[in-house]
Amino acid sequence: MLKINRMVSARVPNGVGEFDLALYMSNRDDKEHLALVCGDVNDQHDVLVRVHSECFTGDVLGSRRCDCGEQLQKSMRLIAEAGCGVMIYLRQEGRGIGLLNKLRAYNLQDQGYDTIEANLALGHQADEREYDIAALILDDLKIKSVRLITNNPHKIESLTALNITITKRVELHTTIYPDNLAYLRTKAERMNHLLMAGLVS
Repeated sequence: MLKINRMVSARVPNGVGEFDLALYMSNRDDKEHLALVCGDVNDQHDVLVRVHSECFTGDVLGSRRCDCGEQLQKSMRLIAEAGCGVMIYLRQEGRGIGLLNKLRAYNLQDQGYDTIEANLALGHQADEREYDIAALILDDLKIKSVRLITNNPHKIESLTALNITITKRVELHTTIYPDNLAYLRTKAERMNHLLMAGLVS
């Protein structure tokens, strides 16, 4: 049975607001999953929540091959402006395939593969992410229901199946660059992400 343990929480103010950062460990692996919490979420309904999967290239390096870094920054601002919310940061790089294989997938994409085809060519699924740890974190924080910041219907379905009550989807628009246009189109056309009009051909 999957279990998590909140190891420590500490105050981590940043450029958009005041947050507390909680670090969780699970009995599944040795990864450090995180929850960036703004305000008092205990026993609250309709809490603004983003469940974000780690993207070193986008989140840290600002890569324009994806929209992850901008999603992270915009979500933090939305949560800070709301004065109450949570950014859950799951350590499942590259839709769960890890940084090594993600970089290998980048090379395949430069040869003409889309993001799904590249993952499959490397022997992985199109998306290997799981959200059970996120559900356990929300339960540990005693959040009653959430307004989920996402464009991904599968994320909504997965969390709902894990007994998370989602009262609203909060859409998130990011900048389209020449380097991420094909990536965003693949998400819209092949993964049913709810992205802005014009991406689906």
